[in-house]
Amino acid sequence: MDVLEARARFQELRERDGLVDPAELDEIWAALATVRPEEILGEWKGGEFATGHPLNGMLAKAGWYGKTFASVHDVKPLMCRDEKGELYSDHELGKGEASLWTVEFRGETTATMVYDGQPVLDHFKRVDDTTLMGIMNAKGVPPQGPFYYFFLERVPEGS
Repeated sequence: MDVLEARARFQELRERDGLVDPAELDEIWAALATVRPEEILGEWKGGEFATGHPLNGMLAKAGWYGKTFASVHDVKPLMCRDEKGELYSDHELGKGEASLWTVEFRGETTATMVYDGQPVLDHFKRVDDTTLMGIMNAKGVPPQGPFYYFFLERVPEGS
């Protein structure tokens, strides 16, 4: 699969009602370009792929909006909306905040968010200029998964 096919398939799966096969997401992941931490700074709105992972639906229940990468050492991984619709960083749910590092995953080195208070890593690859694909990995998860698959859309500055 080349990158153009991967982008098209990513969009199809993102819009799909019902379950998405993680193997299809892995094929897309393999075709996408890696990113550097400095390239993804900013505010991002998030969503997930319904793969049957135990986390599916849990972030939505918490009011998850997305992630804010203010700098490589100042990352708010769980930006949520409160009952008034205001954004806040949910330190309790995330057990703190996070930072961005360059980490090898599946033989490639790419931007990875490392949580401060738990052994969880979010690896990122570029779908296009405004979209990232993410795979959440954690201590104790075997190399074949199950992984939590998600995406981020860059929020335009000033929005």
